[in-house]
Amino acid sequence: MSRLLSVWRRAASLGWPVAVQQTLNTLMRTVDLVVTGLFSPAAVAAVGLADLYAQIPLRVGLALGTGSIALSSQDTGRGADLTRDRSITQALLIGALCGLPLVAVGLLFSGPLIALLGAEPAVVADGGRYLAIVFAAAPMRIVGLIGARSLQGAGDTRTPMFVNGTANALNILLTVSLGLGLWVAPELGIVGVGVATAVSRTLEAVSLVVALAGPWTGPSLARPRELTVTRQLVAVSLPSFAEGMSSTLANFPFNSLTLLFGTEANAAYHIGRRIYQQLTGPLYRSFSTVSSITVGQLLGDGEAGDARYAAGAILALSLGTLGVAGAGMFVAAEELVRVFTRDRTTIGYAVGFTRTFAVSMLFFGIFFPLAGTLRGAGDTRTPFYARLLGSVVFMLGVSYLLAFVLDYGIVGVYVGLVLSYASWAVVVVAGFLRGDWVGTAESMIADRAAMEEEAED
Repeated sequence: MSRLLSVWRRAASLGWPVAVQQTLNTLMRTVDLVVTGLFSPAAVAAVGLADLYAQIPLRVGLALGTGSIALSSQDTGRGADLTRDRSITQALLIGALCGLPLVAVGLLFSGPLIALLGAEPAVVADGGRYLAIVFAAAPMRIVGLIGARSLQGAGDTRTPMFVNGTANALNILLTVSLGLGLWVAPELGIVGVGVATAVSRTLEAVSLVVALAGPWTGPSLARPRELTVTRQLVAVSLPSFAEGMSSTLANFPFNSLTLLFGTEANAAYHIGRRIYQQLTGPLYRSFSTVSSITVGQLLGDGEAGDARYAAGAILALSLGTLGVAGAGMFVAAEELVRVFTRDRTTIGYAVGFTRTFAVSMLFFGIFFPLAGTLRGAGDTRTPFYARLLGSVVFMLGVSYLLAFVLDYGIVGVYVGLVLSYASWAVVVVAGFLRGDWVGTAESMIADRAAMEEEAED
């Protein structure tokens, strides 16, 4: 029992800053939407459409951050600080370079990209300006995500929390002041919201790089020398990027599917999604990150048995926590939905979607800690397969089959969603129990160790 409590205490110590950071990120986005809603419906649509494209730098940053957290945690566990620092620096450089083409795309094609989605001229104009500003900050967005996850991999979850919290506070202040023209600030409308995002992301990236370059954090910056680290970063990051994009792309046809039941059903889906992300997102994301850190460090230290035990302990804590959260969401579904809408039809659909997500919290409680475990070991393919299967076969295919072919209506969509999350859990459980994720980590570590020996010779 003492061993279990020890793992849980470490998970709580590492996880609460991550949860706070994720909560602040969600709050920032909520404020952006509230302020944009004060302008016009066209402004809301413009930001919504532009954010579909803004998912690209987010996914790039998260993917490279996954590679960085895997290498950073493993090298921290085995005491290879110089190799860890070189891998962090290399990930930051790759991320910055990946962001540069997006800057050019934003400057040249932001308007046509919004028009491509079928938007009206007013939405195209506002969305194009907003997207150009957001894409201009793409390198900073990517670098900020990588820097935060690099520090987390080394066991420092507080520095990213403080930096991100400061940046989000600035974002909120600038969004309100520049968007609405308060105090001495000019009233820039949707452009002000975009500028607020760009400035805050730049502050976040610069602050994290300065922290890494200075004496304030354990990890530091070091000039990259070997291609072994590059190959491993790319090998771990590419499936993670594909995983994120598979979910993002699946949302396009799924939204079209819900629209077949009417605008109210589509709005209800977004309300239910917003509720679970606001209430449980910080929890399941922190369990994923904590699993990656803990397991990666233990594998780096050569403690495969302890890594398996820690993964199981964090899984148990995740299941219990998200199970309770899901039960609360299920019972309070109608009260939560009424915060967002008073339309009776929308409420009916939204309560169903909220309870669907509430039931799915059990599967989230399994998927996220185990996916974090596999990513910490360097196995990003299994979570990718899980998401791809769930998104294409169940969220889209089974939902359509049940709802329209077998005529179960919106209930078929609810069932398809639950089954998609259940499939996520089944695939990662199989990967955890039957996959060679320990061998993957050991092979990566051995390659980097051999690289270090050659460098010393």
